[in-house]
Amino acid sequence: MAEPSYDLVILGGGPGGYVAAVRAAQLGLSVACVEREARLGGVCLREGCIPSKALLDSSEYVHLARGRFAEHGIGVGEVTVDLPAMMARKDRVVETLTDGVAKLLARHKVAVVHGTGRLTGPDRVAVTPADGGPEREITGGAVLLATGSRAAEISSLPLDGERVVDSTGVLALDRIPDHLVVVGGGAIGLELGSVWRRLGARVTVVEALPRIAANLDGQIGRALARFLKRQGLDLKVGTLVTGADTRGEQIRLTLHAEGRGDENLDCDRVLVAVGRKPLTDGLGLEEAGVLLDKAGRVVVDAEYRTAVPSVFAIGDLIAGPMLAHKASAEGTAVAEILAGLPGEVNYDAVPSVIYTNPEVAAVGATEEQLKERGVPYVAGSFPFGGVGRAVCLGEAEGMVKLLAHRDTDRLLGAHVVGPRASDLIAECVLAVEFAASAEDLARTVHGHPTFGEGVMEAAAALTHGRS
Repeated sequence: MAEPSYDLVILGGGPGGYVAAVRAAQLGLSVACVEREARLGGVCLREGCIPSKALLDSSEYVHLARGRFAEHGIGVGEVTVDLPAMMARKDRVVETLTDGVAKLLARHKVAVVHGTGRLTGPDRVAVTPADGGPEREITGGAVLLATGSRAAEISSLPLDGERVVDSTGVLALDRIPDHLVVVGGGAIGLELGSVWRRLGARVTVVEALPRIAANLDGQIGRALARFLKRQGLDLKVGTLVTGADTRGEQIRLTLHAEGRGDENLDCDRVLVAVGRKPLTDGLGLEEAGVLLDKAGRVVVDAEYRTAVPSVFAIGDLIAGPMLAHKASAEGTAVAEILAGLPGEVNYDAVPSVIYTNPEVAAVGATEEQLKERGVPYVAGSFPFGGVGRAVCLGEAEGMVKLLAHRDTDRLLGAHVVGPRASDLIAECVLAVEFAASAEDLARTVHGHPTFGEGVMEAAAALTHGRS
């Protein structure tokens, strides 16, 4: 029997692929989604964003019970951690959401093909079934590459899946480490380091760059570093891992810092979190004529078309931040372009979040970027110590910082470090998307007492500072 042909064949069932599939189906296109794993949702849902946040939330409860409940007059006695139960809850969360994605695709009549796909032509995808059956070929008017990324590795510290693990392995440890060394001070390393610190591990973060979370606004990044140090994380910046020696249950790392020379650091677990690389292996890109840049990313135009006009690519495969919601927005854009509609993503209005405690969230330009570009700007900030709701919660660390154009008052950037930052940033994203002014935010009435008042007050401080 001949295989059916589809309007769109998608390789990858992650947040870029499945969102594109649903949107394309809503617009009347026939869609097939090829996914090599048994569960849909991609790395984000199965091994990254969702399971890490489940553990972050669980570890936050432990932190509150051990150190914060007493402030509220709540006595709980000795607090213990049942790690297997915590991991089982995390797995249930993942199962619930992956099942939800499968039901969503089924409801929109998207054909899900389980297997490993590769391009065999501008409109053809060969799929090796996950069950080892014979290869099949699917054709489509367009093909969307949405296979995501994999954890990057470093030659000086090879993964062994037990003592030296990546961001997936650290979510499945069978015991709380005595001393966890996190190599990489970006969002992934800081979040996962925070999980195990709250659960009782000693945590050292080793970062090659001069500061952690280097993409953050400098003032916000410095504040985050202070808060994390106060929580007991040891931050070694400007430091490289040049070697590792496993000795039984212990690992001795050799560190090198410019001006300080070499030093040894002993631990029992290492998390390598030095970024991610596009997952392009085995896709048949070169044979099909799809071009890659020097960083191994797929080259696309403004409509996400590759060098092969019928083949598109999104998400972690292409340039830009490796964020699930960025991939979803691009997937939606491609679906709309294929349906003859205008589809685009405003990258100035794509937020980023670090789920530490306190959380950090940002959208738009940093102060350093505005200075580098020569953009005239003004800055305004407001501390959460002046936000009544934050003080009531006992989470008064941090601030809201806003940046606006000096001449037009248009909001150019928003940076939050503090409670509920991941939710507060949505208001700022909307303001950036609609080219709102700082005065617009300042004059918008916010409920009292709420965390959002911090945004309003920062905008007012910025606006009043201009007069």
